[in-house]
Amino acid sequence: MEIINKNVLITGSTRGIGLAIAHEFAANGANIILNDLFEISSELIGEFEQYNVQVVGIMGDVSKSDDAKRIIAEATEALGSVDVLVNNAGVTNDKLMLKMTEEDFERVLKVNLTGAFNMMQAVLKPMTKARQGAIINMASVVGLMGNVGQANYAASKAGLIGLTKTVAREVAGRNIRVNAIAPGFIESAMTAVLSDKVKDAMKAQIPMKQFGHAKEIATTALFLATQEYITGQTIAIDGGLTMQ
Repeated sequence: MEIINKNVLITGSTRGIGLAIAHEFAANGANIILNDLFEISSELIGEFEQYNVQVVGIMGDVSKSDDAKRIIAEATEALGSVDVLVNNAGVTNDKLMLKMTEEDFERVLKVNLTGAFNMMQAVLKPMTKARQGAIINMASVVGLMGNVGQANYAASKAGLIGLTKTVAREVAGRNIRVNAIAPGFIESAMTAVLSDKVKDAMKAQIPMKQFGHAKEIATTALFLATQEYITGQTIAIDGGLTMQ
């Protein structure tokens, strides 16, 4: 898929990895639909003026089916179509299994897994009619290997990987591709506040002995959006952490 002038919707895209993905696509000529739980500021939209592309901000909660349908409808009304969907919105609520409540568990699944389901179901109707499209789901290495204190998050991301493969099989005949990215330890506001001792312990687990960066996730998302013979795959960006 040629990405110039295509319309790309990224959920959870006002900061971090989501914002980096939005900038990467815009820098390569795509129009951008930003989304988050709160209203998208004019200042944030102004960041994209340098790319000379169209940028739209749509507030909405992907964990709610009606919101997901509205987000797709508003994006389509504004730009004509959604050609690429990046399901990046996600939450964590870390607790050991014995201390995790049912509500703790279900809330994380509601956003991370059901949210992606809602958005895919909403966007697949027009994509199927157009007989083209690309969907990229943001999974995690935690969904591949598990992690102490993250039963809810691991379940949501493992489920998202399975959902990615199943939907990829269902829509491949319509020229729609569905893939996932599984980030490992990525430099972020969260890692910035950790002590050197904690960061060194984390890096010791990684064969490349370093954290990744949001830019590397963004360039992989762009790659998956443009490569027309890749579907149903989960690409780990993790410095070798989950290599087999």
